[in-house]
Formats: sequence, structure tokens, C-alpha cells
Amino acid sequence: MSTYATLLPVWNAIQSRFHETVRGLQAEELGLQLAGESASIGYMLRHNAEVEYMFAAWFFDLQMPEGLQVQTSRGATGSSAAFTDLDELIQLLEASNQHLLAGMSALPEEKWHEIRKCPIGPSTPLEAVGRLMYHTGIHSGQISFLRKYGAVPQQELAKGCGN
Repeated sequence: MSTYATLLPVWNAIQSRFHETVRGLQAEELGLQLAGESASIGYMLRHNAEVEYMFAAWFFDLQMPEGLQVQTSRGATGSSAAFTDLDELIQLLEASNQHLLAGMSALPEEKWHEIRKCPIGPSTPLEAVGRLMYHTGIHSGQISFLRKYGAVPQQELAKGCGN
């Protein structure tokens, strides 16, 4: 069995669960974040899609879509953008997943274990997929935590104390 065929069921299980969570969000939840933190749910969704596109370029030789601007690579404090369009974020996540799957399916078997030099350090495509699964799991957990235990919407944080 090929590396891709082995990974695909695990990848799909993680992605389908994450995408199910995203489709269950309400638009007003996209601004939720922990007090004192700058990453909102909307930011995490945008970031997750952008990371999938970056990994597709770094490890699977697929160029990022024309016109896509990476807005989350410097961390939430480095971005002033508010990601509040749920439908747009869902479409971006679905597209980034399909883009990455296309790269994974086209990678020759012998390339899965070759180390690539990239901005996050040397890694193989196989290790990169593992990192992406972990990355998605972290953000999925953060989103669930924010939804379950409550958080402060971005607009209220911007008001500051005493306003």
C-alpha cells in the first residue's frame, strides 16, 4: 500500500471532524477569543487554511492559488484583519484541503521520505502531514474550548477597560 493510501483515511477522519466543527459555527462566534489573546476563531480558521496552502507549496510542489494573500503567518498580533465571513472561511478551508490532497496524491512514493528544506526547518512530506494533523487538532481543540467555556468577542476587547 502506498504512503498516500495509508495516510488518506487518517487525514480524512481528522479533516472531516474539523470541517464538521467549522460548519457548526455561528458567524458571531468567529470573533471569540480569550481575554488578553489576539487569535480569534475566525483567525484560526484562516490560519489553518493558509498553513495547508504553504505546506502544499513547500512539500508537494503546488503553487499557492493566484491572489491568495497570506495574512496570518506572523501570528495573530501581526494581523489586523478580522475574519468574520463564515461562508468565505468554509470555502477557503475546503479549497485548501482539496489543494493539499491533490499534491499528496501526485507525490511519487519515493519522495515521501526525502528531506526538504523549508522555512519551518528540514522535514519530509510524511512528517509534514503529521505536523498538519497535529496543527489542525490543536486549533480544533482551541475552538471547542472557546465555544464551550466562553470568551470575549474581539469588538469588546477593543473597547478596553471602563468603556
